[in-house]
Amino acid sequence: MEILTLKNLSFTYPLEEKKALDNVSLSVEEGEFICLCGASACGKTTLMRLIKRELAPHGTLSGDIFFCGKAQSELSAHESASEIGYVLQSPEAQIVTDKVWHELSFGLENLGFSSDFIRLRIGEMANYFGIAHMFGSSTAKLSGGQKQLLCLASIMAMSPKLLLLDEPTSQLDPIAAADFIATLKKINQELGTTVIIAEHRLEDIFPIADKVAVMENGALIAFDTPKNVCRKLKDRRTALGFPVSARIWQALSADGEVPLTVREGRAFLKENFSPRPNDIQEKRSQKDIALSLSDIYFRYEKNSPDVLRGASVSVGKGEIFCLLGANGAGKTTVLRAAAGLINPYRGKVKTAKGAKTALLCQNVQDLFLKNTVREDLLDILAVHGIRKREAEDKIIEISNSLGISHLLEKHPYDVSGGEAQKCALAKVLLTEPDILLLDEPTKAIDPAAKKELAAILHSLCQKGVTIFIVTHDVEFAAENANRCALFFYGEILPASDVRTFFSANNFYTTAASRISRGIFERAVTENDILRLCGKEGK
Repeated sequence: MEILTLKNLSFTYPLEEKKALDNVSLSVEEGEFICLCGASACGKTTLMRLIKRELAPHGTLSGDIFFCGKAQSELSAHESASEIGYVLQSPEAQIVTDKVWHELSFGLENLGFSSDFIRLRIGEMANYFGIAHMFGSSTAKLSGGQKQLLCLASIMAMSPKLLLLDEPTSQLDPIAAADFIATLKKINQELGTTVIIAEHRLEDIFPIADKVAVMENGALIAFDTPKNVCRKLKDRRTALGFPVSARIWQALSADGEVPLTVREGRAFLKENFSPRPNDIQEKRSQKDIALSLSDIYFRYEKNSPDVLRGASVSVGKGEIFCLLGANGAGKTTVLRAAAGLINPYRGKVKTAKGAKTALLCQNVQDLFLKNTVREDLLDILAVHGIRKREAEDKIIEISNSLGISHLLEKHPYDVSGGEAQKCALAKVLLTEPDILLLDEPTKAIDPAAKKELAAILHSLCQKGVTIFIVTHDVEFAAENANRCALFFYGEILPASDVRTFFSANNFYTTAASRISRGIFERAVTENDILRLCGKEGK
């Protein structure tokens, strides 16, 4: 039975000529797990919000949406609110109450259920999702992973038939993301809930999806099984986000079944290639220290535990340094200390003499103050005393390099998450920093945009800019960092080059490392594996 049907769905935002959605048609069967993917601003979020009537954007809509055989417009308020659940990308934008127990009961209370029923349901949800231990906790004190799990539990408390999720793992560390996706699989298989998830992080999604819907410029260009999609779209921009096993298979023009999982990828390599070490030599050039944190201690409240407990690290001039670790561990606090936004009660933060430091925060919307992107960029240049004619030239240059020229006249809140990330980066780069601090810079941007970002960061490094990145994106770190370190229990553990770091880890590592371990030693990126496959293959 079809639970969701879209027929010739098109949508255009106000004052826009280009369609955000262009004649999209698809049918989803009850109980299916659907992955929705595509480049940033391709129309994924617009499509998802139109399905959820209460979140539908304002604009010109044509076509039809049917839910459980009934036209969307004919659904009662109760049906629409309870039977179609929606989990936003940012849990902070969804949580509305101060306590975990209240958040769990909020939707049920608004639907008018009795107090006895609500108590039973939220007790069941707390146990099912493993959050009973934080039942009375303040929502503000939860980690990112805990908040996202709470949002999911709160929606599932209303027993939706269809669950929509918009990039729910974009702010989660690798372990929390894997746990969250495993929970979705459990919900889908044990409760029969239909799941549609929009994601850029496809490594863990493709193997459990029944079908994949791929969007490009507002149109649906593929809707098929994951393996068939990998075969059909191997030369498209979207393919850059496919699981590493599939990308290796595509690059080698292999025959047979498309491998999607680590296990399938390992079997493919073992069948076709002989073991060999990775002979690439790490660059070990000595660099002048641009930024150092020495034995830093910090706590947010007088009687609270220390967030930083002797954190120490040195970053060289022109180096890309990546810090990884769990959600809520204190990585952002490290960046805030490096930026001088907080004052440690012990230890020292030093920067190279005369160095300018700039921080791109995780919530990039906090940087926008004006009604258009152009006005925001002009504003930051005016603050730094740049005249308007010179400022316009600088804006043209940075907009072209980041691919945001078409966004300059838009309101910063009207662009996609990935586009907002690039606009915020433009604003930060216009200050011409010597030390650039980035908090989750690849959040919500597609794989092709990540490559463009990487090229920009490397060009900055060539000019001597030092880049300190806090990230959950292990692939981005492995491909672009000079050194990486893990943050744990208030400390920055000893840093090492990327191949030493990721080869030593089992969970904070890349899919490429897990696929090739024991076959191609110290291979931690897709390119490492392809280079070694090219040297010796059957």
